[in-house]
Amino acid sequence: MNTPPTQSLQDTITIESLDMEGRGVGHLDNEDGTPGKVIFVEAALPGEIVKFKSFRKKSKWEAAHMTALLRESSLRVKAKCAYFGVCGGCAMQHLEPSAQVAAKQRVLEDNLRFIGKVRASTLLRPIHGPNWGYRYRARLSVRYVVKKSTVLIGFHEKKSGFIADMKSCEILPPSVSAMLMPMRSLIAALSIRDQLPQIELALGDGPNGKVIVMVLRVMAAPIEEDKALLMAFADEWGVQWWLQSKGPDTAVPFYPNTHPLYYTLPEFGISMPFKPTDFTQVNHQINRVLVARALRLLDVQPTDRVADLFCGLGNFTLPLATLAQEVIGIEGSDALTERAMANSSHNQLETKTQFFSRNLFTFTLEDLRALKKFDRMLIDPPREGAMEVCNAIASLMQLEPNQCPSRIVYVSCNPATLARDAGILVEAGYVLSQAGVINMFPHTAHVESIAVFDRAS
Repeated sequence: MNTPPTQSLQDTITIESLDMEGRGVGHLDNEDGTPGKVIFVEAALPGEIVKFKSFRKKSKWEAAHMTALLRESSLRVKAKCAYFGVCGGCAMQHLEPSAQVAAKQRVLEDNLRFIGKVRASTLLRPIHGPNWGYRYRARLSVRYVVKKSTVLIGFHEKKSGFIADMKSCEILPPSVSAMLMPMRSLIAALSIRDQLPQIELALGDGPNGKVIVMVLRVMAAPIEEDKALLMAFADEWGVQWWLQSKGPDTAVPFYPNTHPLYYTLPEFGISMPFKPTDFTQVNHQINRVLVARALRLLDVQPTDRVADLFCGLGNFTLPLATLAQEVIGIEGSDALTERAMANSSHNQLETKTQFFSRNLFTFTLEDLRALKKFDRMLIDPPREGAMEVCNAIASLMQLEPNQCPSRIVYVSCNPATLARDAGILVEAGYVLSQAGVINMFPHTAHVESIAVFDRAS
């Protein structure tokens, strides 16, 4: 009787690829020489031979630390950040930047192939830009460590609830990174230092250059001495303090006459005022390139009626309105649609835009029909994707294909849900004509992507 192959006790492995968390992927050998259990090795790169020690074991896979590097990849580089490997913020600094982009492209292609069962006719050139100092939004955790009489400010350690002891951060703008140690001293001097769990960073454009806002989450009100210290720090470092007592909507400027924040798209002459707790893209430079590419791919004509689903504050809606006859922006809350309407008026585009509040996660064929025919559609969902929207389009394709958008551009922050939704659209009769990645978050395993779907004639 034939017995099934068993796993060997080897502790050395050849890394074959990277997974979606930036870990090296290899296989143990079965006794008959066939590939066996999958091993995910942190900090290992494709082509490398490494020794490993597993810290988590399952029946079909193990997660491991690299204990020795026996053969090094030519794409391995020295991490720029002094806290790489401790801080959980960046997982891929040890991989040459262009190879990071290539790895993300591979993740997108694999997801489309294995989840959506589809392939793009054309792969777009990746969008990428500055590798350092790009992060214009960040949530920094704060903790006063009583035993050490010190304050920590930064990101969490890898796989830990502890805050990394960071004195600088290479992905924050240099002016913000330089504030980390002075800010630690400031917080330590406040009477409410143990009542401040986080600081939300937001950068935007202002009348005289960049505006830096720090939103201080306060569990107790600052006393007068605290206010004086905050004001002195603001004057020295050129920042604005906001205080947030509960949810994001409670954030208010610490002092009057603050400069407003604007999110700008200069190529389209668009500026959008926003609050520092609003959702805006982390990487402003890449977002501008992304918006321009998405609109070129959508190929909007002056007579087109266009839908922008999950429109947010109008990141795509407003530039679309400079090209199309009419743009309908849809979001999931009344508050967001009201903000988008205000931004449209701010840019004098109210005659070319309409905004509606709809739950796009319960979107139906009837909801789609009620909005009437769109010539083009842009979809920019959160990580959950847009399955119900795609199902509604697929249903309409079966009944009245000419009432469906001739082209859909789908911007995604999760290649798995994009692939799932691509499968729905392709099965319904669309062609996945183009797809590519956007390196919105260099040195992380996060994959942002864009896909173009054309209705088959």
